Amino acid sequence: MKTNLLPHLQTFLVVARLKSFSAAARELGVTPAAVSQSVRQLEEQLRVVLFTRTTRSMALTDAGRRLLEGAGPGLSQALASLQEVSAGPGEAVGRLKLTVPEIAVPYVVTPVLPAFRARHPRVDVEVVVENRFVDIVAEGYDAGVRLHEAIERDMVQVRLTGAFRFVVVAAPAYLEKHGTPQKPDDLLRHECFTIRIPSSGTLYAWELERGKRNWRVPVRGGVVTNHRELTQALVAQGLGLAYAFEPAVKEALRTGRLVRVLKEYAPTVPGFFLYFPSRAQRSVPLRLFIEVAKELAAKTM
Repeated sequence: MKTNLLPHLQTFLVVARLKSFSAAARELGVTPAAVSQSVRQLEEQLRVVLFTRTTRSMALTDAGRRLLEGAGPGLSQALASLQEVSAGPGEAVGRLKLTVPEIAVPYVVTPVLPAFRARHPRVDVEVVVENRFVDIVAEGYDAGVRLHEAIERDMVQVRLTGAFRFVVVAAPAYLEKHGTPQKPDDLLRHECFTIRIPSSGTLYAWELERGKRNWRVPVRGGVVTNHRELTQALVAQGLGLAYAFEPAVKEALRTGRLVRVLKEYAPTVPGFFLYFPSRAQRSVPLRLFIEVAKELAAKTM
């Protein structure tokens, strides 16, 4: 069969559904003669008669009924799929999969996602929140969000936030009972909440800095957890010290529930960045997400 049957099959299905050549012509936006010719060409290709027609009525033949029952659902599904993945002028269609650490969600994903979805409603977004380091290529992600120092140097990086600090915090009640550390090594004599690094299984050493000097303090405590909210709740109850992302404890610091300790040793990090393998490999949804993220970042930095 040399002739492309799909357009003729589409015409046949409309005629069969409406039981009228003229009604099918109106729906398809063509002339009745064009509809008749299309059905006739399909019949010639298949070498069967699909409709029995008189001047007063028309009906499907047995071959026509079998074609309608066999091809109708499949073609309708195929046409629906084509409509689903096709994009109109200026419209984006697709899928975006991101890996984001828990700490970045309120500052990167929560502000950007509503604006992005409002502009591009036909782009599906999957956000996987996980604190481990992720090979975005091997695991099928379009991009990831991490702190600058956690990103491989061969990745393209797009800034999403300004710089911020990590601070040591405690409840006033804890400091009244146990005293206030004055230098990094003093932390070794305090109850400190820390986390276990998934890749190595070791406990995270708090990183501090002052001027050009840096410290990595191997703090210890009776509770190890990677859940930020649990840590903050326990610290607020006076159970120990925590190493915190400063924006996350801003309100607790403002109200006095927590206070900064070793303020002059708080390290500053460049901020959160979106990263992906290559500019040449960016999908349209990723490019559009970057546009929205950069636009919102410019208003807050």
